[in-house]
Amino acid sequence: MAGRIEDYALIGDMQTAALVCRDGTVDWLCLPRFDSHAIFAGLLGTGEHGFWRMGPAYAPGAEPPTAARRGYRGDSLVLESEWDTPRGTVRVTDFMPPRDGAPQLIRIVEGVSGRVPMRSELRMRFSYGRVVPWVHKHEGRTVAVAGPDSVWFDTEAETYGKALTTYADFTVSPGERIAFTISWEPSHKEPPALPEPEQSLEATEDFWRDWVEHCTYHGPYREAVVRSLITLKALTYAPTGGIVAAPTTSLPEDIGGVRNWDYRYTWLRDAAITLSSLLRTGYREEARAWREWLLRAVAGDPENLQIMYGIAGERELGEAELDWLPGYENSTPVRVGNGAAHQLQLDVYGEVTEALHLAHMTGLSRNDYASLLQLKLIRYLEDHWQEPDEGIWEVRGPRRHFVHSKVMAWVAVDRTIKLIESGDADGPLERWKQLRDDIHRDVCEKGYDKERNTFTQSYGSQELDASLLLIPQMGFLPPDDKRVIGTIEAIQRELSTSDGFILRYPTEGGSEGVDGLPGDEGAFLACSFWMADDLAMIGRVDEARKLFEKLLSLRNDLGLLAEEWDPRLQRQVGNFPQAFSHVPLIDTALRLTASGAYGG
Repeated sequence: MAGRIEDYALIGDMQTAALVCRDGTVDWLCLPRFDSHAIFAGLLGTGEHGFWRMGPAYAPGAEPPTAARRGYRGDSLVLESEWDTPRGTVRVTDFMPPRDGAPQLIRIVEGVSGRVPMRSELRMRFSYGRVVPWVHKHEGRTVAVAGPDSVWFDTEAETYGKALTTYADFTVSPGERIAFTISWEPSHKEPPALPEPEQSLEATEDFWRDWVEHCTYHGPYREAVVRSLITLKALTYAPTGGIVAAPTTSLPEDIGGVRNWDYRYTWLRDAAITLSSLLRTGYREEARAWREWLLRAVAGDPENLQIMYGIAGERELGEAELDWLPGYENSTPVRVGNGAAHQLQLDVYGEVTEALHLAHMTGLSRNDYASLLQLKLIRYLEDHWQEPDEGIWEVRGPRRHFVHSKVMAWVAVDRTIKLIESGDADGPLERWKQLRDDIHRDVCEKGYDKERNTFTQSYGSQELDASLLLIPQMGFLPPDDKRVIGTIEAIQRELSTSDGFILRYPTEGGSEGVDGLPGDEGAFLACSFWMADDLAMIGRVDEARKLFEKLLSLRNDLGLLAEEWDPRLQRQVGNFPQAFSHVPLIDTALRLTASGAYGG
């Protein structure tokens, strides 16, 4: 059985990622890309669907022992886990070296004290646990083959096969190091080069050390910010610059429910806000790569802009259900692909334009096609901003005139006007100034409830929505506007959980609501960070700091966050780790640092 979501650590090579549980089990790994089929899918099923456990030997029928300590080695993505056993202490170092050839997952076992009996238990199952590969020896190496895939297993330890599983039983003494590596290669190609674990470890540490040195944030929350930045970098697909929302699929927002989605794609919204955080902390190269990815993905067809694409810019992300997987804690269906790709979400135009604007303002070299794309997006919005859409939360119910969508349409026009005024683009300035005014007036007239002094989720509705917290952050209205303060206070009253975190919107107590789905969900962590931001902006900085530090306490022991927090179960839920949680963590830390609103 898989561990709790917060029991997992992330390792990755910026092309794919693995999740490692506290007991030393890799329960999730897709090869060779984030969106490839999983070879370890135990996270969404059982051990029969693939895993790789490395840890102290234990009695048959017993539970594998969990590590007494674990942590990343400095500011890196190299994971160290230590077990204390009656016979001594052992350390396992897990990492995936930045790719130069075949993708690799390397595990180095090191004796710390005593003599510790160990076991490696490797059960490879291709195609999300459905396909048992042919495992055999080839020139002294173990290889698993099925269809287009081959996975090569290399170690100096003696191995044996039993019950369609590859084992190694061995003992480590103090200072002794034994390495294990799996490498992926297309099955029709020659075997991958023999791994060099120790050299790869050194190179991996050097890579992360050098990358972190570029961070320009040195405030009181540096540990949390740097860990979030490393996580965001790990979610970047290096060959193209695309950024996945999370490396997992179908981790539930509601344990046992149907709110299970595939996040291994590049949402324009998520990628744009990720880009903004990277730019604010000194990372221009990632911004340049993402801008180039965007231009390739959208190509010459901005009027058919999708809300998400594949990590190389693919457009077809057809949604399917994997009925042979029982789901994480029986949360079904398990989905791959994402049917929301072709939804209309007008807010995306604003997020993309804001990201391009920030890149321009922070000195990223000019790209004429990026400016042309921005102008084309506004021409599309000019004709379509008055349409209802599915909104930021990708509702699967009827389209509505979501207030946040209209606000972000205003942002798109506003930032493009600024681009024209800077002299870096040409466009109908006066006409678009009028358009900006028209959108602003429309929102304030139709999306604002005068009696309750709050903006609402959509035109004519009574519901609130946490995305309204972005109104002052986007500059739509100043923070001291009474309508902004009223909205913040209304959301605190109506969308707060008992422990002070913020829900996205009402989910009708489990019945089918605005999102067209049954069941409830946890507090959406990004929304809670937005609330902390807003509280700081309206001068309630002590309250903002307390909420922010309470949110930091929800991170797991490695500083990682999923999408949501379940206040009833007191645990993380949703895909993990989630870019849309780590980005606002960084942004709020920057705002609180600038305001001096921190303890100590």
